[in-house]
Amino acid sequence: MGALRMTPRARLGRLLNSGLHRAMAEDDSVYVLGGDVADPRGGTFRITAGLSKAYPSRVFGTAASEAAVVGVANGLALTGEKAIVEITSDGFVAQAFDQILNMSSRLVSMYGRTLPIHLVVRCPMGSGRGDGGAHGRSLQRHFLGVPDLHLFELSPVHDPGEQLAAAIGLGRPSVLFEPRSLYGRYPLASRAEPGVEVTGPFGESRWMRLVVAAGAGGPSGAAAEVTVFCAGGTLDRSVRAARALAATGVTVQLFVPSRLFPFDLEPVTGFVGPGGLVSVVDDGPGPAGWASAVAAGLATRLWGTLRKAPVLLSSAPSVVPAAQELESRVVISSAEIARRLARELRTP
Repeated sequence: MGALRMTPRARLGRLLNSGLHRAMAEDDSVYVLGGDVADPRGGTFRITAGLSKAYPSRVFGTAASEAAVVGVANGLALTGEKAIVEITSDGFVAQAFDQILNMSSRLVSMYGRTLPIHLVVRCPMGSGRGDGGAHGRSLQRHFLGVPDLHLFELSPVHDPGEQLAAAIGLGRPSVLFEPRSLYGRYPLASRAEPGVEVTGPFGESRWMRLVVAAGAGGPSGAAAEVTVFCAGGTLDRSVRAARALAATGVTVQLFVPSRLFPFDLEPVTGFVGPGGLVSVVDDGPGPAGWASAVAAGLATRLWGTLRKAPVLLSSAPSVVPAAQELESRVVISSAEIARRLARELRTP
């Protein structure tokens, strides 16, 4: 799952829709369930558009009961079918938490032998659309660390169709977090954005490495003074922050995974040079989220070689306001990332 090479270029939401069509065309055991997933609605964000027309016997528009929908999907997966569930929006996934935690993740090992459970729960979430506290949150932390539950996140540098195929093919229940602000975004393909070099993937988490170098020489071969780990929903903001630092003469490298959990750091820690500054960015309120877990892992592996302990950058512990001006004070921004990293560089 490398840097995107789509021709012609399509937005990430369209690529995810194409991935769903491909999954259903290639495998008659794939089912799609969720409120409004059937045409003409095609899902709240049109990600399932066209599926019910093409595969009417395997696409089910359901009542607004997320627990019931995931329960049905669990049953399908338990009998050998493959189920993809669309949650309408972030907060509603809480209604299905009992099914995901106490059923989906346990079905793998409850019957005296390991059972393949092909289940993906697609979960749109995140800020940036003025949806406020009801539908503007990042809830990844609540699913972190559950045995046999794999977590993925939509990213501008990963192919959404390949992410979906990887999740459904795992034989383990998965949640695919989809930052809604990315649906309309084009992929950030290798060398497609001036001054940014994209390489990878590395390891089972399919880390992609981006380098934003200082000076006019370009990224290739640049030694990074700052390393930023971030999930797909914060990548654009992290890249903008890296550009701001690069303008002051600081080279920044960024690592973004396809799979949030379980994550493997070993393939990428070798890129972090002695004395470098390391940071982890989290869209949700810190601490105790994905960024905290990654920061702890980095500190364990790189202790004694880092400039200082990994710097955790996250949104404020607050309900996300609907007003854009107020939202910008709560959600971690590119300006705040750049400001904090610049201050850490100045501090011994």
